[in-house]
Amino acid sequence: MAVAEPSPSMEILVRDPDGFVIWHGLPFTNGQPRIKLDKIQCTSAKFSEDGSKLMVMKSDSLVSIYECKSLREIRSLQVPNVLAATISPRGSYLQSFQKPTSPQEKNVVLWKIDTGDSAYQLSQKNMTKATWPVIRFSSDEAVACRLATNEIQFFDPVHFSRGIVNRLRVPSIAAFELSRNVGSYVASFVPESKGMPANVQIFARGKELQSQPVARRSFFRCSSVQLNWNCDSTGLLVVVQSDVDKTNQSYYGETKLNYLTTDGTHEGLVPLRKEGPVHDVQWSYAGKEFAVVYGFMPAMVTIFDKKCNPLLELGTGPYNTIRWNPKGKFICVAGFGNLPGDMAFWDYMEKQKLGTTKAELSVTSEWSPDGRYFMTATTAPRLQVDNGIKIFHHNGSLYYKRMFDKLFQADWKPESPDKFGDIAELVKSVDLLKVEETKTQAPGSKSVQASTKATPANPPSQKPAAYRPPHAKAAAAVQAELFGGSPSGREVSKNALKNKKKREKQREKKAAEAAGDA
Repeated sequence: MAVAEPSPSMEILVRDPDGFVIWHGLPFTNGQPRIKLDKIQCTSAKFSEDGSKLMVMKSDSLVSIYECKSLREIRSLQVPNVLAATISPRGSYLQSFQKPTSPQEKNVVLWKIDTGDSAYQLSQKNMTKATWPVIRFSSDEAVACRLATNEIQFFDPVHFSRGIVNRLRVPSIAAFELSRNVGSYVASFVPESKGMPANVQIFARGKELQSQPVARRSFFRCSSVQLNWNCDSTGLLVVVQSDVDKTNQSYYGETKLNYLTTDGTHEGLVPLRKEGPVHDVQWSYAGKEFAVVYGFMPAMVTIFDKKCNPLLELGTGPYNTIRWNPKGKFICVAGFGNLPGDMAFWDYMEKQKLGTTKAELSVTSEWSPDGRYFMTATTAPRLQVDNGIKIFHHNGSLYYKRMFDKLFQADWKPESPDKFGDIAELVKSVDLLKVEETKTQAPGSKSVQASTKATPANPPSQKPAAYRPPHAKAAAAVQAELFGGSPSGREVSKNALKNKKKREKQREKKAAEAAGDA
């Protein structure tokens, strides 16, 4: 009988001005994280996509690679004048961008981590979000390619010495995105030019690269796009952004959400029920549904299936962010950035809201790999004050909080959700831990009795009063004095009661006089 492997321990990388440490052992024993690795000075750090390696930039000329299981340094590379570095999805390659000293210098270098040797070099004048990393890999590193003028160039990911082995010509191409499943498709974006509309095309990648697209969609009023593949490479969500909103309803321009499938069954707009921008969109881990936050505030949240049919409405609110639990069961809808930080937690399987809370000033947010916890962080340089980390349970209750003078980074170590057990069993195990903690206190102790009296199990929620301008408050006070009302609606003043009694006596007197005359 095969013995089930234990679930891996979840770890968090925390980086401040003094360097980074690795927190270990969630759920924390005694309410505090254990430190797995002593603090190491660095300027940046990044996990590989599969969580097997950790890249650390220690200075402007030294980059180190750590093996994550033992956190042992396995490679150290001297890269003078390095401006940026990144690690490939499976931790096989390190890519560096150096400040060029001459136009002919090959300043982009792909290093093989196992040997520390250079696998490929090329020249790049500058670095932008669209062009970095220069050489891109599929999740399994079976495909490697780069964006060039009017084409996408493909390499042999095992033997880079062979150079460019294939080319996909797309005139005026500005961006592309490989599909997640073994790089079986590639999506390209061509912006508007000389009255011609922008377009997104999907090309198949088999043994031979196909020059004819399997799907295509054109757009007018398009400045940039966001390309979002699902995990099984069957669907592509395209957020089309325009710098100018011709209706003048939004200062930030106009956005539309389009959906394309690789089998050609759907090419068009996603039917959103409310006008306004598309704030966020995310596929479920299984890739069978996607969630969208859209519309002018209060924004609406809807979940669609792969045929763009709405499955569930999560209501409206001050939201611009959605995070889908890796197990597909829980969803967090939040309003970060210039919004006040409201968060709503939903159980997608049961179609019910679990709880609401707030995480003000959050810059980053993500579910844990096992799907039980949700972490938010307020980090510099985006915000220089109130830096800190908050970890919530799946229902929104606060589990852990720590503040920092300055915090630069807080990231979960990536792990496959498949390595963890069923989410219902994991949640049950956390509840059992809570029960054991409460049992450590005597049920009849004074502290427990005092706490139960002070905080009821279900405190009544008070609805905040609507805003009233000062002149309206003054008018309400005058009206209360004259007619016996209450400006706040809660209690009546003594003067108002006197005036009310006087008016009642006057009405009674007038009524008596009228009866006498009759």
